Amino acid sequence: MSHIAKYAQDLLVSAIQQTASDIHFSPYIEKTDIHFRIHGQRIFHSSLPSASYQKLLAYFKFISGMDIGEVTKPQNGIIEHRLKQHLFNMRLSTLPIIGCESLAIRILSPDSQLQLEQLFLFPNQLRQIKRWLTFSSGMILFTGATGSGKTTTLYALLQSLLNQHSFQAITLEDPIEKNLNNIIQVQVNERAGITYDAGLKAALRHDPDLLMVGEIRDKETAHFAFRAALSGHLVISTIHAKDAFGTLRRLEEMKIKSSDLEQTLIAIAAQQLLPLKTNDSLPRRAAIVELLDGNTLQQAIKGSPPNKHAHFQSFHSLRRKAYALGYI
Repeated sequence: MSHIAKYAQDLLVSAIQQTASDIHFSPYIEKTDIHFRIHGQRIFHSSLPSASYQKLLAYFKFISGMDIGEVTKPQNGIIEHRLKQHLFNMRLSTLPIIGCESLAIRILSPDSQLQLEQLFLFPNQLRQIKRWLTFSSGMILFTGATGSGKTTTLYALLQSLLNQHSFQAITLEDPIEKNLNNIIQVQVNERAGITYDAGLKAALRHDPDLLMVGEIRDKETAHFAFRAALSGHLVISTIHAKDAFGTLRRLEEMKIKSSDLEQTLIAIAAQQLLPLKTNDSLPRRAAIVELLDGNTLQQAIKGSPPNKHAHFQSFHSLRRKAYALGYI
């Protein structure tokens, strides 16, 4: 193994052992700084001379299937890395800057292979979410910061649901992060004309029972997803928002009418990951979830604030509960 290949492997192992969700390479004139994102915090790891970074960048581009000679356009690639009995998928992305390219690596945790019950800290929250999936139509939204485990949760829920029922399930994703069984997965590719909007229109012609939209990013996608839910389909998706009540504000910014929210929105799950006390070889995290549904959701759509709902558990109260029970 070459010196650069060994350095790349050691870097990936170090990131995994520290439970990093991302590796950032920030190139400057004489050096490149490397940061890990660990539990949401961007932490400095080390620096590389510019010449060494160029070799490392070429190596990563080569093993992930990118074009080594292309330096003027953003590229994406995927690699797999095995550490002991765990298989990690890595999603790589380059971005051209003046005189060089930056590189970001998203580390997709093997938590996606865990049983659904292991993803949530409190079992009653999972039971509540599973009840939402018994609806035949409507919209279920999962929200949270980047790296909070939204996609992992969606994948695990979908796979669990399809193991019990024969559904025509279609996903629209950018990118497809994990191949699932018995599901039609569509890769969004805007350069090829396969936008979320176009993909949704095509997917609805395939008579889906359940439609997963990887992310609601803009007003057009939001409106079409809600129209799909209004027309009798069960739609689940993710959206970036700080918390459950903040999700409603995001939808308002996207010009979704309150009447459509009242008629269509089944529930909102805002998710955060907590590092757990564990004796495993790899530290593990589990999700706490702000759950907004039923009458509480309907009142929230009308503008009622969180402190008016006795049964609503905020992230603050859930973290206090986790601490009191000795999980964190």
